[in-house]
Amino acid sequence: QVQLQESGPGLVKPSQTLSLTCTVSGGSITTNAYYWTWIRQPPGKGLEWMGAITNSGSTYYGPSLKSRTSISRDTSKNQFTLQLSSVTPEDTAVYYCIRADSLMGWRRSGSWGQGTQVTVSS
Repeated sequence: QVQLQESGPGLVKPSQTLSLTCTVSGGSITTNAYYWTWIRQPPGKGLEWMGAITNSGSTYYGPSLKSRTSISRDTSKNQFTLQLSSVTPEDTAVYYCIRADSLMGWRRSGSWGQGTQVTVSS
């Protein structure tokens, strides 16, 4: 059974780059046609899809955050990483990593990390 775990700083200063890592166990990020996905949920708001990286390394980004988002992977560590640049307090959210079987299939996925709170504040 695949498990995902987010890690990274809980507090980031405005204008800095937020960097989160998702460590995957119980399955390789390079096998099968999965989309390794990042989403977030700001306080009091809905879930927002940020982007994904596939088993072959192709990346996809949501239009609203595309200019500030980068998703990469370290296959030797079975991890994939989210970087969000030039953060503002509006980027405060709980961030989740997910294994999805399609680009927009994350909602029905049963493989989510527990989520990690990131606060943007000086």
